[in-house]
Amino acid sequence: MSASRYTYLGPAGTFTEAALRTLPEAATRELVPMVSVPAALDAVRGGEAAAALVPIENSVEGGVTTTLDELAAGEPLMIYREVLLPISFALLVRPGTALTDVKTVTGHPVAQPQVRKWLADRLPESVWESAASNADGARLVQEGRYDGAFAGEFAAATYGLEPLVTGIHDAQNAATRFVLVGRPARPAAPTGADKTSVVLWLAEDHPGALLELLQEYAVRGVSMMRIESRPTGEGIGRYCFSVDCEGHIADRRVGDVLMGLRRVCRDVRFLGSYPRADAGAPSVRPTMTDSAFTEASDWLARCLDGRS
Repeated sequence: MSASRYTYLGPAGTFTEAALRTLPEAATRELVPMVSVPAALDAVRGGEAAAALVPIENSVEGGVTTTLDELAAGEPLMIYREVLLPISFALLVRPGTALTDVKTVTGHPVAQPQVRKWLADRLPESVWESAASNADGARLVQEGRYDGAFAGEFAAATYGLEPLVTGIHDAQNAATRFVLVGRPARPAAPTGADKTSVVLWLAEDHPGALLELLQEYAVRGVSMMRIESRPTGEGIGRYCFSVDCEGHIADRRVGDVLMGLRRVCRDVRFLGSYPRADAGAPSVRPTMTDSAFTEASDWLARCLDGRS
C-alpha cells in the first residue's frame, strides 16, 4: 500500500481537492485526482492509496448518493475524519465571454440545486448539462464544449478561464461535508466531540421495523445527526439506512446502541468513529454517562454474586 498517496474526486481544481488541502498531512502526501468517487475509493481498497477524500453530504442537496452507496457495498472501508467546506460558486468562462454569450452551462449535479435560482434570474434561457465534477465542467468549457461552468473560483487559473461572476449561491452558509476514508483499523481515541457512522439493514420488513432502529438510539440518549435510506438493489421497497450519530464507539452509550442494532438488524456495517469537524460536544444526560453504565454493570455483577 502506498502510505504517501491520497486520492480524491478530481480532476484538479475541485472543491474536494480544496477540502483535502485543509488537512495538515496533505502537505506531505501525493494527492492523486480520480475520475469518480468509486475510482477514488477503489484505489484505497486495492492498496494503491492510503486514503481517499470524497464528498458525502451537502447542506442544500443532502447526501451524496454515490458515496453513500459505495460505503455500503463492496469491501468495507472506514471513515477517519471529516471536513466541512463552505461552498460558493463562480461562473467560469473563456476569456472575452460576456454574460449574454452564455447559452450552455455545466457543473456537478449536486451544484445545480445550489445555483438554480441564480440561473433562473440571470440566465433563464441557458441549458444545463451535468459534468462528472465541477472542475471537469471547467475543463469542458476550456475545450469549448460549454459556455460556462459553475465551479470554485480557484479552478479558473488551472483551466485558463475567467470568473465572470463570483459568490454565487442560492442558500446562505452552504457547505459540503467530505470524509477521509481508509481501510478498516482501530478507531482513534475519543476526543469528546465525535461522530459515529453505520449502515443498517433491516432483518425483516414489518410495521414498526424502522421505529425499532430509532429506539435503540433514543433509549440510550444518543442523538442521530443524519439518517438516509438507500435502495439495496434487492427489489422495490428494500432499503438500507445510512446513519450518523453523536459520540464514539468507545462511549458506553454508543457501544450499547451498536450492540442493540446488531441484535435487531440483519447486518450492521461500522463505518467509523471520528472527530466532528465542528468540534461540537454532545449533551449527555447524567443517566447515560460512562460512569452510569459502569455503575449499573457493577450492580448487575453484585446481583449475580448474591451481593445486591
